[in-house]
Parts: sequence; C-alpha cells; structure tokens
Amino acid sequence: MSSLFDVVSTPWHLVRRFVTSLPPMPPTVEDEVWADDHLLPGERELWVRLSNRDRRHSIGVAQRFDDARGGASRAEIAGALLHDVGKIECDLGTFGRVAATLVGGRTERFRAYHDHEEIGARLVAECGSDPVTTELVAEAGPAFPQLKACDY
Repeated sequence: MSSLFDVVSTPWHLVRRFVTSLPPMPPTVEDEVWADDHLLPGERELWVRLSNRDRRHSIGVAQRFDDARGGASRAEIAGALLHDVGKIECDLGTFGRVAATLVGGRTERFRAYHDHEEIGARLVAECGSDPVTTELVAEAGPAFPQLKACDY
C-alpha cells in the first residue's frame, strides 16, 4: 500500500502516469501482435480486459523489461504484460485511481486497487500461467527488480 511519503516522493512519476493515461486510444496493431506473441490464451483473455490505457502501459513496460533483460523468456514477458491485471477488479478509472493513491484503501474498490498485485497473481495462476509469470505479477522473484525499474 502506498504511503503519503511514497506519493509525495514521486510526483513527476505520478504526473507522467496521469497525463499518459488520459488518451483512450488502444495500442497499435503492431504492439497488440507483439503482446499476443507472448501471452497464453488464458493470459490473453485477462489482458484484453484491461483498459486501452493499461494495455498501452503494459506493452511499454514489457518492451523496456525485455530490453533490460537482454531477451526475457516468454513467461517473464507475460508477467510484465500482466503486472497490473489485478486492477481489473477495482474497476477504477484514472480519476478514481488518483483518489485511491491519495487517500489509501478507504473503500472496497480502493483496497482492490492497492492489492492489485495479489489479485493479479491469483488471476494469472487460475488461468494456467507459468509460475514465473505469477511470481512477477506478485512482485516477487529474481526478475522483479528489473520489472519494477521498467514500470514508469
């Protein structure tokens, strides 16, 4: 869960995430094809439930992660693509997420937003993902520090 210190200490990151989350356009066809090449059928079903904004973000994170790893495995790239998939259960738009970030888990949906890693790990495990994928979505494992560094 984010503390007020975390929010205040990363204002430019938050401002950039907010501004880039506003345009509603979907990922490019090329980016969608790239993502499809790295997702199992059940993972793809989860991934397409993300908003256009979240899918664009996840592709950017996954591509930076693949570059940083020097050729990540399919399971690792799937973990990067699905790192925010737990947010589908909070059903918050951009402004709701801003509010949840600022006030914490005061409502059920805000708590789901703050617990999206645990929720996402459960979802990907249930759809048959590789344990490496599940581990990354849960913010764990040896590749997680690189994924975290690429998540901007």
